[in-house]
Amino acid sequence: MMKFEQISRFSSIWKNLKVKMKKYLIVLFILIPILAFTQTSTEWNIFRGDPALSGYSNAKIKFPIDLKWTYQTDDDIVAAAVIGDETIFVSSIGGFVYALDFNGKLKWKFEADNSIEAPALYLKGRLYVGDFSGYLYALDAKTGKQVWVYETENQIMGSPNYAYVKNRLYILVGSYDYFLHCVDAETGKSVWKYESDNFINGAPAIGNNLAMFGGCDGFLHMVNLETGKAKDKLEVATYIAGSVTISENLVFTGDYDGLFSCIDLDKKEIKWQFDNPSSNLPILASPALNSDKVVIGGQDKYLRCFDDDGKQIWSFNAGGRLDASPVIVRNVVIAATMDGLLYALNLNNGKELWSYEIGSAMAHNPAVIDNRMVVGARDGNVYFFEK
Repeated sequence: MMKFEQISRFSSIWKNLKVKMKKYLIVLFILIPILAFTQTSTEWNIFRGDPALSGYSNAKIKFPIDLKWTYQTDDDIVAAAVIGDETIFVSSIGGFVYALDFNGKLKWKFEADNSIEAPALYLKGRLYVGDFSGYLYALDAKTGKQVWVYETENQIMGSPNYAYVKNRLYILVGSYDYFLHCVDAETGKSVWKYESDNFINGAPAIGNNLAMFGGCDGFLHMVNLETGKAKDKLEVATYIAGSVTISENLVFTGDYDGLFSCIDLDKKEIKWQFDNPSSNLPILASPALNSDKVVIGGQDKYLRCFDDDGKQIWSFNAGGRLDASPVIVRNVVIAATMDGLLYALNLNNGKELWSYEIGSAMAHNPAVIDNRMVVGARDGNVYFFEK
């Protein structure tokens, strides 16, 4: 028979093991919904690639890459394409949403109430997209049929984003009615609304259980995802036109005065700021970042790369305005200009690897997956590149 001390020791070990198992199960339970919606190299489901709006992809793509086909839509394309379930989703200012296969064939077309300038969001078999009338649509991604519609009180200019909170999937979208709207993804019913002080232009970035965005009020707003209440707001600029990007405790954003800022969330202050000495032209694009570098383009025609401390590593003159946000794919930066040029640059030194002249302005970033790249342009064409 086991002695009393052995039994007691065994009982203690078993109790500790049960406590550890319980903790691991809780962590696993939290991570499952996050992992389920993590970006893959075969999907680009939101215009910046992930909920943090990092503009980064681990897809495999090599340059040079070839243009395989174009598809002509009804009007200008100023919203970024997204890719999910081997389907390209793109919208036009004519108010149509198009679903195309990888051969450039139309699967379906949906007509919204008004012009669409905001990129869509693809998630779990549905497409979410907002229009100039302030409607947020949920569409069946296979058929294009409307599942529900949610109405804000003014135009939607930024992409919807998503968050999984207490077993519920939320869709978040900003509007020119000054509100950030949180909507139940299944029903289209309002969960909460958060009021800012002016128009909301970009998409909210998601991180640290917060939705973060800037707008015409010049503040960085940090909103609790569960309650819809402000955790904090910091004054950054006079006018933030694009979407912010989150990296752990840091947030990066450009503004209309041409400043590029890195905000420390822990200290609640600007960590560093780049003020272009030769130009104060606006930065409308969102930054792209990987683990130790952040890249931004502006209307001064330059693409710039910085390290974590704000030291400029390199700059590249693209020859045209960079209203479109850059994308980082492993060690390559991809950028589109308003004078119709696509560039691929080495992330480490900014050297040009490839360029392609489309000949029409591109106002939003490409969508990139393994060996494929899609971009829409002002001429109404969707351009599909494949290795």
